[in-house]
Amino acid sequence: MRISEVIRRKGSSVVTVSPQASVADLLAVLDDHNIGAVVVSEDDGESVAGIVTERDVVRHLHTRGAEVLGVAVGEVMTAEVYTCVPEDELEVLGRVMTERRIRHLPVVVDGKLEAIVSIGDIVKNRLDELQSERDSLVDYVSH
Repeated sequence: MRISEVIRRKGSSVVTVSPQASVADLLAVLDDHNIGAVVVSEDDGESVAGIVTERDVVRHLHTRGAEVLGVAVGEVMTAEVYTCVPEDELEVLGRVMTERRIRHLPVVVDGKLEAIVSIGDIVKNRLDELQSERDSLVDYVSH
């Protein structure tokens, strides 16, 4: 199965934040949307300048203390962002995400941010596939 199928099921909505926003503003966005990561994008919302997660904030909070709340997101984000395209296979991306310890992958098409997928999306999809296979086998055996 491909990432495009996951996007079709879950939607392509992506929450972004400006690199100039404060970490305090970022925390409000994470809380408002009940999410763990945000794509950092210039004002256009289509570019990917970075990604910032709860982990990034915690690490900087540990080293910088409460002052980090006033720091710009651009200072705490991860600038080297792994991305994927809708044609990528879930199984391959699941392995990549596990090996690299990445929980979120922006989906980019022609240089523009289109969606975001999480390791949870990939796991949920795999569980749905396994349940469907199980149901088919049970149906086959009982007939």
